[in-house]
Amino acid sequence: MIRTNDTKMIGFFLMGYSDNRELQILHALLFLVMYLLALVGNFAILTITTLDQHLQSPMYYFLKHLSLLDVSFLSVTVPQSIDNSLMDNAYISYSQCILQVFFFTSLAWAEVAILTVMSYDRYVAICLPLHYEFIMDSRNCKLAVIAVWLSGSISGILYTAATLSITFCKAKIIHQFFCDVPQLVKLSCSNDYLGVIGVAAFMSVVAFACFISIALSYIHIFSTVLRIPSAEGRSKVFSTCLPHLVVVSFFLSTGACAYLKPTSDSPSAFDLMLSVFYTVIPPTLNPIIYSLRNETMKGALVKLLLGGEFTGKKACLLC
Repeated sequence: MIRTNDTKMIGFFLMGYSDNRELQILHALLFLVMYLLALVGNFAILTITTLDQHLQSPMYYFLKHLSLLDVSFLSVTVPQSIDNSLMDNAYISYSQCILQVFFFTSLAWAEVAILTVMSYDRYVAICLPLHYEFIMDSRNCKLAVIAVWLSGSISGILYTAATLSITFCKAKIIHQFFCDVPQLVKLSCSNDYLGVIGVAAFMSVVAFACFISIALSYIHIFSTVLRIPSAEGRSKVFSTCLPHLVVVSFFLSTGACAYLKPTSDSPSAFDLMLSVFYTVIPPTLNPIIYSLRNETMKGALVKLLLGGEFTGKKACLLC
């Protein structure tokens, strides 16, 4: 059996998909296309929300950080997976794996946090419009973003410290395309993985609290929207809230299903596809969802593509 010191030298083998060379190339090409689409879309949002003076309200400020998180989140796992498939080499070193654990868990939790902040921002804008400028002033928005990134770092540190305490003595084969924490836990043959279970339980409780907060925000939002007499007013509110609700529901549901369901020694195709649904699909679709459902974003995107100048006053709040 190989103990911890050997593990640090030998590393792991990521056996997420088929050993068939043609399927490996197809996997690499699909991931490359999705990665490039995500980069283009999210960098477009970063550009227009930074340069366009019409998009300087808190909603677009948080959207800019969501796009930054999406790009970072994808870059932690997808490039490594593409390289492994193209080079026909599933090996990943111990240090690379630990770094993946830290950045993946940090950015995943930061995504949950920023989505929670964005739901609260929409709640205040729609349900408490007269207090919006006071509650969501620039200082509070900056503090909220700092809390998002700080909470993500704390999550990453906790998961990484717990993972480092594991003694790996089974075959160093991870049935995933990245170093996923549940798969690493399966490689332990002692009780030292209980630290990871404890961290996961704590973060699950906090994530559930975020989910309840998001759900309550949207209950208040939709009850308020349904009382708006103007159909045009309801349409404008739904155009900004529905995309966010879709993103939140998709990300949290697939992530919870992947992390809460029991892991098996031989994961099915469903398990592998589920991991793609919460690691690759949301960051790729976020720019499309926000751009196609938001008239202001579509106008700014057209202006960017046509080389127009971003001038004007700040956007009015959706009240």
